[in-house]
Amino acid sequence: MAELGGGIRGFIPGREIKALAGCDLLTISPKLLEELELSNEPLTEYLTVKNGKASDLKKIEINEAKFRWEMNEDKMANDKLSEGIRNFAADSRKLEKILAEMLTEIK
Repeated sequence: MAELGGGIRGFIPGREIKALAGCDLLTISPKLLEELELSNEPLTEYLTVKNGKASDLKKIEINEAKFRWEMNEDKMANDKLSEGIRNFAADSRKLEKILAEMLTEIK
């Protein structure tokens, strides 16, 4: 089987994943999920509505034009987003090939 993994590049195993506790729709590799499952450390949800409302962060107003401008102004954000999209697309093609091979074997 081909190795997949473009979706987890850039994460520091464990530490950053734990800091994102409470974030919906987060993709986590099976290896990191296993580490979390085997861990005895309590997992604290930081990203909650309650914590958000209690923070002293200034609310920003944003629309698509402003978002695009800010993305273009932040070279690393722009580069990493592009890299992530390319890696996701490449991994999707790998997965499609693996599934096609598996279906061929079943027939």
